[in-house]
Amino acid sequence: MAAKLALYNSALLVLGERKLASLAEAREPRRALDDAYDDAVAYCLEAGFWNFSMRAIQADSSASVTPTFGYTYAFTKPSDFVRLYSYGSTETFDPPLLTVVDEPNYWYANVDPIYVKYVSNDTAYGMDLSLWSESFSEYVSLRLAVKTCKRITGAFPNDDLKKDEKRALAIARSKDAMDEPVGFPPRGTWATSRLGGRDRNTGNTR
Repeated sequence: MAAKLALYNSALLVLGERKLASLAEAREPRRALDDAYDDAVAYCLEAGFWNFSMRAIQADSSASVTPTFGYTYAFTKPSDFVRLYSYGSTETFDPPLLTVVDEPNYWYANVDPIYVKYVSNDTAYGMDLSLWSESFSEYVSLRLAVKTCKRITGAFPNDDLKKDEKRALAIARSKDAMDEPVGFPPRGTWATSRLGGRDRNTGNTR
């Protein structure tokens, strides 16, 4: 279980700075970490398909938006959407839905409703620190250290700190993957390009 103060102090330890006694302590390192926190967590959530952040919803078509071409239905993306995992035409996502167009604010499809599984930054999912693993918390604290290094220490983050952040991401992804059921995760960019630009698992054109 993560706590914001513990994340801050972990970042300060990496930077060789004194720990904070509380989140109200009137010191520049605390203000720097406050300023960096939201962006750092958003960056880390976007970096993986974290089990604790994964949300599945039924999306019903919009009554006020009509696609101008190609597709029958438009679906408004939820406000907590971070990163797509998969689409389905049934709530079991089996088989996956292949024909979906992904645009900045909407999805378009020829079936209604659609089912969508995605990384969520809702306070009951990705932003619930009590759900974070120790490895993900370590990754976030190192991201905070990288983002605040110049402001707190006066020096840009060195290569060792950047490598530590990348290593923490790899460890967090690896440990999170151990908790996943056997299945077919979304393809990477190279595999998708070999399939003509469409991901067969998600139906999303990249």
